[in-house]
Amino acid sequence: MQYPQVVIVLLVLSFHNGLTDDGMCLAKEPCKESPDPDEPKIDLYKAADNKYVTLIQEALASYTPCRQANCSCHADVLKSDLRPFKTGITQQMVERARSYGTKYQIVNHRLYRQKDCMFPARCSGVEHFIKPNLPNLPNMELIINCRDWPQINRHWGHQEKLVVLSFSKTEDYLDIMYPTWGFWEGGPAISLYPTGLGRWDQHRVSIKKAAESWPWKKKKGRGFFRGSRTSDERDPLVLLSRSKPELVDAQYTKNQAWKTPQDTLNAEPAKEVRLEDHCQYKYLFNFRGVAASFRFKHLFLCRSLVFHVGSEWQEFFYPSLKPWVHYVPVRVGASQGELEQLIRFFAEHDDLARGIADRGYEHVWNHLRMQDVECYWRQLLRRYGKLIKYEVKRDDSLIEVF
Repeated sequence: MQYPQVVIVLLVLSFHNGLTDDGMCLAKEPCKESPDPDEPKIDLYKAADNKYVTLIQEALASYTPCRQANCSCHADVLKSDLRPFKTGITQQMVERARSYGTKYQIVNHRLYRQKDCMFPARCSGVEHFIKPNLPNLPNMELIINCRDWPQINRHWGHQEKLVVLSFSKTEDYLDIMYPTWGFWEGGPAISLYPTGLGRWDQHRVSIKKAAESWPWKKKKGRGFFRGSRTSDERDPLVLLSRSKPELVDAQYTKNQAWKTPQDTLNAEPAKEVRLEDHCQYKYLFNFRGVAASFRFKHLFLCRSLVFHVGSEWQEFFYPSLKPWVHYVPVRVGASQGELEQLIRFFAEHDDLARGIADRGYEHVWNHLRMQDVECYWRQLLRRYGKLIKYEVKRDDSLIEVF
């Protein structure tokens, strides 16, 4: 028997369950009951997609949202970082660490710093957050690392732990994390941000406004990345963009070390793109730089789906963001094929993509406010100060800051 043309069309459209729209059973497929509208959509997805659906469902099932009080979202990070020093911080621990950062003293509620600051804008950004806390702090000494890289590797085998504060680290380091100077000033400087990527409070407003101009339904359904070739971990996405530009727009820009197109993977460097202009794309990729990426927190404000490559590098707020709940985790070294599969999955499952994007935005908007950054600094300085086990005497080689 030959089907009428209309039945053939219905056959093509009803690939999920072997039923035509009017409930007629097709002989070549085992028949299933009509899907219950309340049934989870996982049963309707292709088997190849189920691994992503399962990961999302399991992550959501085990996730407990943060309470919005006293920067409690990030409290476990501070406890973990200070735990190695729970028996106290000695003068020797600070002095032996002096070469690993900039020395500061708080004496009688005044702030002092060594004269030579390697990165003046970064020191200024740090000092901005310390200043409001001075009236309530005991005397203390701190070694604050303003370099990109953490300093005290836990595998070096020091007989006595050295105490250094850094903005970012991996599990291999004992550095105590503090909210980076870049929340205020001293962030990476490019042509679009010649004085550095700072003023998180202002970026929150401007990027949120841009996101409102690009609601989900208006966003371009493509992946997007702009940045310099800090490492070859970014190459697969850029190469995928060159072979399938309809799927992703990923290009390298110049950095200070750029000399020839070889430094941008044998292509002319692309122009830099404002953070606000990232919001027109549904899928935004984040890669580490020398250490943790400064752009990471900004991407969430676009209310786009963030693909975060790698999990090794951390800032103080990273652990509060959960993979598959707030962002899509991507392994370092993912091939072009893996990246394509991820992008296509979320392009085909728009509801899941938008759900993660919305949760990521809400989390960063509600739990990484400027007052949360200030709160973390306050908690860090007070708890650190309680660990000081010696009398801090004024170092005359330091200059007064405040």
